[in-house]
Amino acid sequence: MAAPSPSAASLTAPMASIGVPAEIKRDEQRVALTPDAVLELVGQGMDVRIQAGAGLGAGFSDDQFGAAGGRLVNAEEAWAAHLVVKVKEPQPEEFRFMRPDLVLFTYLHLAAYQDVGRALLAAGTTAVAYETVQLEDGSLPLLAPMSEIAGRLAAQVGAHLLEKPHGGRGILLGGCTGVKPARVLVLGAGSVGWNAARIAAAMDGEVYLLDRSPQKLRSLDTYRQGRLVSLISSPSLIERLVPETDLLIGAVLTAGGRAPTLVSEELVRQMRPGSVVVDVAIDQGGCIATSRETTHTDPVHSLHGVQHYAVGNMPGAVPFTSTEALVSVTLPYILVMAGRGLEEAVTDRPELLSGLNTIDGSVCHPSVARALGVANRHPMACLR
Repeated sequence: MAAPSPSAASLTAPMASIGVPAEIKRDEQRVALTPDAVLELVGQGMDVRIQAGAGLGAGFSDDQFGAAGGRLVNAEEAWAAHLVVKVKEPQPEEFRFMRPDLVLFTYLHLAAYQDVGRALLAAGTTAVAYETVQLEDGSLPLLAPMSEIAGRLAAQVGAHLLEKPHGGRGILLGGCTGVKPARVLVLGAGSVGWNAARIAAAMDGEVYLLDRSPQKLRSLDTYRQGRLVSLISSPSLIERLVPETDLLIGAVLTAGGRAPTLVSEELVRQMRPGSVVVDVAIDQGGCIATSRETTHTDPVHSLHGVQHYAVGNMPGAVPFTSTEALVSVTLPYILVMAGRGLEEAVTDRPELLSGLNTIDGSVCHPSVARALGVANRHPMACLR
């Protein structure tokens, strides 16, 4: 009988070591574990390796990780662990660390970052994506906290960019007595869109929240406040609303897939000079045709007189808040994956099956497979 492949062996056995590399994506300051999480994992008998300096940007010192029982190591030692947990997708400089017996747990967004998908497939790495872990009710528990933060930031950033010194029209989002407020159009009523709309409405903006699902809009109606109007989305409605919009927020999501383009370049061209686009969907390719990914260091580009903010890691602007929120939802999955192995983990947590993106050179998520143009295998078939 043939010996099991390195990847197969890594999926059945508990993972004795957990590695946390420092994030090297530009302007990314979050870290995949907090000292409190390390303390819990070490208490379960696990070897937790933290790359020195990994937590500094989020406000966690090496001394805190060391006091929690983590081992401070270099990048190579962190990546050599059985289970590597990160925040963002591996960067090209990190592709050399991919290998068949590695289980990688992080945000991947492979529909937008196809070079990462190809690197994972070539190396035979098992990759579990936070953003595609999906519960039976359709919710995305590991994406939810970052979506909440990104949505709140979208309204905050948009209001800032509408100010004249920052290239905007010079309009106050909430207006004032006798002067009308800014019009805010939010595309998508998921966690990002709802939080963006709620914060914009709390700032007294005139807010239109669009979604294709009447059920979703109805479920949010109880919480509606201020000048917030919810509408069933359609191409013709978007065409009517966009030209008169001051702040356009793109917040649509296709789990594992590329975001649909809802606003054409011609529609953006019709917006008033100094209007603002915040495309939160940019890490899935973006839903505004004129968006291109930007960074926290250089967050805005202007096209047709419209300010575009499309930072691919928006929650990275508030790394302490984002790290605490992320680890609060990922830690239970890390505990079960490391403690029991991936095969048993999907029995305890069946939603992890939808998180599986690549195993042993195969893609096992249908949306990711479509985006990469490869055949899809059922995740259980990949595991076996």
